[in-house]
Amino acid sequence: MQGDDRGARGRSGRRPVSAALPDFPWDSLAHAKTRALAHPDGIVDLSVGTPVDPVDALIREALAHASDFSGYPTTAGTESLREAAAAALTRRYGVIALGAEAVLPVIGTKEAIASVVAMLGIGSGDLVVIPEAAYPTYEVGALLAGAQIVRADSTVALGPANPALIFLNSPSNPTGAVLGVEHLRKVVSWARERGVIVVSDECYLGLAWDVEAVSILDPRVCEGDPRGLLAVHSLSKISNLASYRAGFFAGDPALIGELLAVRKHAGLIVPFPIQAAMTAALNDDNHLAAQRKRYCDRRVVLSTAVSHAGFRIDHSQAGLYLWASRDEACRDTVDWLAQRGILVAPGEFYGPVGAQHVRMALTATDERIAAAAARLSLD
Repeated sequence: MQGDDRGARGRSGRRPVSAALPDFPWDSLAHAKTRALAHPDGIVDLSVGTPVDPVDALIREALAHASDFSGYPTTAGTESLREAAAAALTRRYGVIALGAEAVLPVIGTKEAIASVVAMLGIGSGDLVVIPEAAYPTYEVGALLAGAQIVRADSTVALGPANPALIFLNSPSNPTGAVLGVEHLRKVVSWARERGVIVVSDECYLGLAWDVEAVSILDPRVCEGDPRGLLAVHSLSKISNLASYRAGFFAGDPALIGELLAVRKHAGLIVPFPIQAAMTAALNDDNHLAAQRKRYCDRRVVLSTAVSHAGFRIDHSQAGLYLWASRDEACRDTVDWLAQRGILVAPGEFYGPVGAQHVRMALTATDERIAAAAARLSLD
C-alpha cells in the first residue's frame, strides 16, 4: 500500500504541481497579523512591498487614452514601448544602447521570474543558482521547471558545479545589499566561459541610497555586450504601478527572441492600455524623482526609530526594505513587533541566512511610518 503517495497524487495518479512547491510563506503570518490588528491605533503593515502612493496623472491619462483600442495587442509590445524602455535604461542607469528587439514586456516581473527558467528550456537535471537570501520566486521558478537549486552569493562557492542559469538580485530583496561593478564583472565573465545564462533582477535599481547600484547591462560590467544576459525591470516600485502588472526583460536579443516565441504560444500579452501607460512612465523621470524622495524620507524616519529601539540594520543600502535584527529567532522578533501593532516579514522567508532577521518595508504612508516610529520609541 502507498496510501500517502496516492493521496498526494490523487486518484488519477497525477501529482499536482503545487506539491513540489513550498508553502506560500505569507500564509504563516496570520497569527501575527491578527495580533497587530488588535493594536488600539491599528496595524502598521510593513510586511509586503506594496506601493501606497498615487499613480502619476500622466500615466493614468495615457492609460485612459489607450482604453478605446479594441484589437489584440502583440506579445512583443509596441515599438514605442520597447524603444522607451531601452532609452530609459540608458538615460536613468547608464546601460548600453539596446535596440527594440532587446526588450520584451511582461505581465509583472513575478510572472516573468517564475516562468523564465522553463521558457529557456532549463529543466530536469539542470542546476539554477539563487542568492543565499532570495526573493522566493527564484526558487519557485526553478522548481516549476523541474530544476535543482543551490544558494550561493559567489561563483567561488559553486566549486566545480556548472549551472544552467544564475539569478542575481541587486539591489537585493530582502537585504538591500548592492553588488558592485567588480563583483558583477566576475560573475559575467565566469558565466560566459561556461555558457551560463545570467538573469539579473533589477527591480530596485532606481532606489539606491548609500551606494551606486549598477545594472548587469552597464558597459563597465558587460563590456558593451549583452550576450547571455537578461535584466528584469519592474515599474511596480519606481512608478507605483504594482496593480498594472508592468515590467519587462532587456538584454541578449537571442534570449529575448526565445522568450518571445514561447510567450506568443502561451498568449502572455501585456494589455494594450497598460503598454501605453508603461510608455508614458518610461518617458518621464519627474514622477520617479518625487516618489524616490517619499521613500527616502520614510527611510530616514523608520531607520532612525528602528536603530533607537535596539535593532541592528544590516546592508539596506538600497531598495524598499530595512534588513534588521535583534540577534534572536526572527519569529520572536515578528511577535515582539506584532505586540506593538507592527507587522513585518520574518527573514526565514528568504532562506536560512535570514533566521535572525526581519524585513521591514518602506511602503506605508507617511502617517503609518510615523506611527511605527512612535511605537518603537516607547521601548
